[in-house]
Amino acid sequence: MALKEDLIEAWEVNVRIGLYLLDAIDEADLGLKSDKSKTVRSQFAHMASVRGMWLKAAAPEIFASFAPVDKDSADKASLAESLRSSGELVTLLLRSALDEGQRVKGFKPSAAAFVAYLTAHEAHHRGMLELTLRQVGRPVSDKVSYGLWEWGSR
Repeated sequence: MALKEDLIEAWEVNVRIGLYLLDAIDEADLGLKSDKSKTVRSQFAHMASVRGMWLKAAAPEIFASFAPVDKDSADKASLAESLRSSGELVTLLLRSALDEGQRVKGFKPSAAAFVAYLTAHEAHHRGMLELTLRQVGRPVSDKVSYGLWEWGSR
């Protein structure tokens, strides 16, 4: 597989991993938070909004299709749709950047680094989500926790 397709595949697996975690969380737990953390809901919404921020800066024509989600009231279905659709829009941005010279407008050094940056950002928030749920006594199962690392099957 060409590097371009490998990078896009890595991004798309990252998107599915986030959706896998969201799917494992009870709707009633979206409003949970520990003392100084964001709510579970707002952390998922934040991941989608950061994608939107980059789309707006790098590709306004793609950003026009971005639908933000409310960090205070979104339900699981709207969070999932926002994460799914914003993930697809970032894929469009990546395809364009990779076709036109390896850069994402406004981001240095490369489109590959951009994939790593977004993936690291989202992995950070998935870890924060797991920690928040653990701290409030509602941890995800071991199966889900380990499943976040099963990139070959997601």
